[in-house]
Amino acid sequence: MRGNTKDTERFGASLDKSKNYAEVWKIVKESAEYALGKRRDSMMLFLDDLPLLLGAYYPVGTNNIVLNRALVEIVEASMSDKPTVNALVYNLLLHEYLHALGDLSETGVRREVIEVAKKSFGEEHIATVVARKSPWVLLKDIPLGPYNAPKRVMEIVRDFEKTGKYVV
Repeated sequence: MRGNTKDTERFGASLDKSKNYAEVWKIVKESAEYALGKRRDSMMLFLDDLPLLLGAYYPVGTNNIVLNRALVEIVEASMSDKPTVNALVYNLLLHEYLHALGDLSETGVRREVIEVAKKSFGEEHIATVVARKSPWVLLKDIPLGPYNAPKRVMEIVRDFEKTGKYVV
């Protein structure tokens, strides 16, 4: 499944220059709708310090995604390449968003993440490479050792999803 070159360039440029979670999230939603024709609104993002082997999770039946703040911070601190960090966040959020859209199969969601990334960004974009190889490929050269940072309070990301105002 290949996307239109104009679309892949637009998605790629948007993701590469994203400055925050809300901007990456907008691309997650648009690319899922573009590639799969699926969409869900009113999601919320929470940041929590999770075990490093867990990138994020979706509590089934909620409108929440919990992202591993510590993991993102470690990758940010070890890489000065913002597009690569954005690709990591994109992949983690897309994976959980696909669960929120109804696919609870890990294998099925992993396949869909690759499919969405390929169609939206093309074969060579870092988001597709990370989808194909797994987000953990970004950690292979980072010396993690024992991770014993103190657990912080879970925080909600304000203005994560812009919703339209209800009009009477």
